[in-house]
Amino acid sequence: AQLAKKANLAGVVCSPLEVTSIKDVCGKDFLAVTPGVRPRGSATQDQKRTMTPGEAIQAGSDYLVIGRPILASPDPHGAFLKIVEEIEVEV
Repeated sequence: AQLAKKANLAGVVCSPLEVTSIKDVCGKDFLAVTPGVRPRGSATQDQKRTMTPGEAIQAGSDYLVIGRPILASPDPHGAFLKIVEEIEVEV
């Protein structure tokens, strides 16, 4: 992350578990894009370092990458709305 900041990049893609330490070192304006975000009760699948959407936002994530929990759902729109509701409750 420090090398990315030094190279004048706007941010990095990182685990939601790393966001807080990256923001501490690189500043709150340095963007954190976080994959590995899973709604409560979702399988983590092949992701090892996960957080819920609310936890990731509270940690400082600027952009959440939530793929399979929405795309693999039989009702992608409903899955998306459930995630939005979860965020509203947690944040």
